[in-house]
This record gives sequence, structure tokens and C-alpha cells, in this order.
Amino acid sequence: MTDRKSPPERVYETPPTDRPISEAEAARAAGLAHNEHIKIASGYLRGTLADGLLKHATGAISEDDGQLVKFHGMYLQDDRDLRPERTKKKLDKAYSFMIRLRIAGGVVTPKQWLILDDIATTYANGTLRATTRQTFQYHGVIKSNLKRAMAGIDAALLDTIAACGDVNRNVMAATNPAQTGAHRAAYQLAKDISDTLLPKTSAWREIWLDGERVIGGEEAAEVEPVYGKTYLPRKFKTVVAVPPSNEVDIFAHDLGFIAILDKKGKVTGWNVTVGGGMGMTHGETDTFPRTADVMLFCEPADAVKVAEAVMTVQRDWGNRKSRKNARLKYTIERYGLAAFRAEVEKRVGKKLADPKPFKFEGNGDRYGWVEGEDGRHHLTLYVPSGRIKDVEGGPRFLSGLRRIAEVHEGDFRLTGNQNVIIANVPAAKRAEIEALVDDYGLTKGAGALRRNSMACVALPTCGLALAESERYLPDLITELEESLARHGLAEDEITIRMTGCPNGCARPYIAEIGLVGRGPERYHLYLGAAFDGSRLGKLYAEDVTAAEIRNTLDPLFAAYAQGRKAGERFGDYLIRAGYVARTINGPDFHEQTGALKSAA
Repeated sequence: MTDRKSPPERVYETPPTDRPISEAEAARAAGLAHNEHIKIASGYLRGTLADGLLKHATGAISEDDGQLVKFHGMYLQDDRDLRPERTKKKLDKAYSFMIRLRIAGGVVTPKQWLILDDIATTYANGTLRATTRQTFQYHGVIKSNLKRAMAGIDAALLDTIAACGDVNRNVMAATNPAQTGAHRAAYQLAKDISDTLLPKTSAWREIWLDGERVIGGEEAAEVEPVYGKTYLPRKFKTVVAVPPSNEVDIFAHDLGFIAILDKKGKVTGWNVTVGGGMGMTHGETDTFPRTADVMLFCEPADAVKVAEAVMTVQRDWGNRKSRKNARLKYTIERYGLAAFRAEVEKRVGKKLADPKPFKFEGNGDRYGWVEGEDGRHHLTLYVPSGRIKDVEGGPRFLSGLRRIAEVHEGDFRLTGNQNVIIANVPAAKRAEIEALVDDYGLTKGAGALRRNSMACVALPTCGLALAESERYLPDLITELEESLARHGLAEDEITIRMTGCPNGCARPYIAEIGLVGRGPERYHLYLGAAFDGSRLGKLYAEDVTAAEIRNTLDPLFAAYAQGRKAGERFGDYLIRAGYVARTINGPDFHEQTGALKSAA
């Protein structure tokens, strides 16, 4: 017998029944967030972007257009390293744009690679950056070069539509090259979802490629049959995973599809996950990261319909008054998973099955060569923080991959961990590719901690960054590698991720070691996440200075080396040994924080 009381039954709100407000006067009366007004008045994402591009007195655009341009795949940024000097000289900020491509599934041909390389060296800062969302970003594109860069992207038969903004963004898919058939199904589903949920407005082609305006323009009622005038309340991210690898971090995203395989490795259907998301705001406990719930199972023929249903329920139920609580994760918390599933099934038009069993083993990449089921070969390269550039005295990623693209007969795949796969290499071409990889010093792997690391861009270009990330993490890993080696842990796989702010673009909250910027050289340290990306970490130490990180972690490494069980992961050990509390999910992320006992 026990007198422990059960937790009180959760009481959920009643979901809304109306479509989102799309008229200006009603939106004002309802007190909707400012971005809702911008979208309503934008003429389906046109705003005054076309006119703003012609204003050469500044490298910037208007504040409202700065929100709209995100839907076109761009962010206005400035070089923060140059801010003090330019302010002193009473000069405008060094404005430029970040451009993000839409590449569903992260697959590009060698011909496309060469065009994208040319754009990087002609109009951007001479680098391509593979992102944590399986696509490319350009940095440092000035306003007068935007249309030229976009024309180049269009010539590669690619675009930037919906890579950012309150829409379904770039759809990620599993890249596990050994499971050829399952990967093909995952990639096709990602493409189908991306195409189906793409905004239908012609604004992108009109503005960036001088396309002809559709008759009726923004007043055409059918221009956005799914999104409507106000699109989604907030960004919406979709991924497709193939067990046993969770390299797309399915639990960190709004919507996910997990392949359920038969004994022959064929996809029999998909488990559907909903309500994951990483972003939060420091000091505001009503914001939190959340891991997705596994909601239901669907047949392959129903998958795209399910994706659209999930997105449209979020369109109608999501919070349009407060953007900080507008993601799907908060919608699920507000109305409950059962009500959300019922509405999805209603929109699909039938009841769907409960989830099937599955198992993930990790969320990292496989490095080096792998042979697929079809006899083709695939080489995964480690690219630090996804920055494809020539490193002085080190790997020449930009020129090396350019040379490989000139002779490669397969394709390239970006991974969700910011790495590059030279994929579908015929057996007869493998030696030639290998020789080029060696000639240019490209890395087929790294130390255990480094190959499980990720960092966001942060300073100097991201306007939200509070601390360094991409520029600092390599040096920190070198320090931590020394500590791990001293404790005999040099080859142990541990995930580490760093971001310059709490938005969590490198998904630090589901890394076994997560570092989130708080200010110059100061970070919150999160520990206790699962190696397979299924559990959030917990805040272990606040405002740790860069100089203190190693000394904070070293005694924990020592304890892990001495006290772990066979096969036990670092995050699991820290919870079992009582150093940090287990996070169940988003709402308890801010509960029971801090070190539970001393590791010294």
C-alpha cells in the first residue's frame, strides 16, 4: 500500500472552431500579434519589397519588410564585429542578407553544387554553410546582389521559398545511405510534403525574378488555398526519419514521420509525431523546449494528407496573439494530444491506427564509406559546423567538393548534423573520389566528441546571438577532448551542441551536453538528455563562463568513467547517479533545475 497521490488530471482548454482572422479591423479588435497585421496587409507576401530593393541609400529594408522577406528565405543581418567602429564613424550598419535555400531531403546534383558554389564565391562571403535543417545558407549577400543571387539559384532549379517564415519550412529526410529503399521512400515523402505545403503566392517570382504578375494579383481568392492571408501562427518544421538512425532529430520538430519497416526493410507505414520544438526565452518559464509526442500510425497513402491535416489544425488552433507561445508544441499543451489527434483524423476523413514499435540508436551521422543495398557507395564527410570553406593549413572543403562535383556521377546529400555525403558513387568511381578527398585533406571523421557536435552561426552575423558559438565550439572541444582522454573516454560517443541564444537552432536541449549563450563568454549548461535525441536535458549550471566549462564537466567525466554500467550513455548515467533530474517533457523543463549533488 502507498498513500502517494496521483497527479491531478490535466484540464485542457476548448479548441477554437473558427478559421484565423484575416481582416485588418477584426485583427486589431482581437489584439493579434503585430506580425499578423503585417501578413494581412502584405498582399500575399509582397509588402513593399520590390520598392525597397530600389532604395540604395541604405543596405537595409523596412522593418515590416524585414519580417516578410523571411517567407522568401532571407534574413536581414549586419556584421556585429564592425558595429562599434561604424557607429563611431557615424556610418550605417554593415547590412547584408542571409539567404537560405529550400532543398527537401537535402539532395543536390553535382551540377547544382557547382552553381551554388559559384553563387557563394560571386555574391556571398565565399562560403557555403550546411545548416542543421539539411539545406544551405549564404551569408554576406548585399542588397544590390540579392536579385542576381536569386537568379543563380533559380538557374539551378532551386529556390528559397518558405525556407523561413510562418510556413512549413524545409522538409528534412533521413540520409542513411545503407538503407537504400527506405531512404528513397523517406526522401520521396519529404519532397511530396514540401511541394504540397508550399505557399502558392507568385510573389517570390515577381519580386526576385521580375516575373509577370498574376492577373488579379493579391486579391485573387485562390492564391493561398491552404494558408490563407495570414499563413501559420509561427514557423512549422517537418522531418522524416528511418530507424535505427535519428539523425534528423525527429523529436525536436513540429511534425515527424518515423518509417516502420518490415523484415525486408520495406516501409509499411509511418508513425506520426507532433509537438516538438527547441526555442525558448531566457527567464520566461512559460516558454520551453519540448520533445514531440508519437501520436498515431498511418499508411503510406495517407501520409501527405496527415501532414496537411496536422498543419491546418495548427493554422486554426495556434496562438496568434503571442508569438512566443505560437508554436505547435504550445498548441498541444493547451488543448491536449487526444483532442488534437481527433481533429487531425476528422480532417483526414478516417480513424487512424495507434503507433507501432520502433527503436532509435542515436542521432549522429555515420562517417566514412558505406555500401548501400544497391551496391552504390556513399562517403560521409565531417564538416565542422557545416562551414564549407578552404581552411588555411587544413581541409579545403570548398575547392575540394567543387573538384569532386566536376567528376561525380551520383549526388550530394546534406545531413541534419551539418555534414556532407558524397552519395551514389559507382564502385568503379570510388577510388577516384577517394583520391580527391585525400588530395584536398577532407575529413572522413573526427574524435568522438567532435563528430557528435553542432553549433549555430551566432556571432558575428546573427542578430539574436548573445554569445559565440560556431567560432568558439572547436576550441572548447579541444579542451574537453583532453579532459575525456585523461579519464579514458576519448572514444566514447557523447553529443555536445552549442547555440549563441536560447532559440536553439543547433538543438542543444536534446544534446547530452548543451550550451546556450547568455552573454559574452557566458552559457547555461544543460545535461541529462538522451543519446538518441528522445529526452530533453536539464539546466545543470547557470551563467558558466567559457573558462569554467571544462572544470565544471571534468569531475562529471571522472564519475562517469568510474561509475557507468556497460553500454550506459553519459546523459543516462548523470540521471541514474543523481547529478541532474530527468526531464519528462517541456512543461517540467524548468522544474528541479541545478546540480542535485556535487561532482567534485
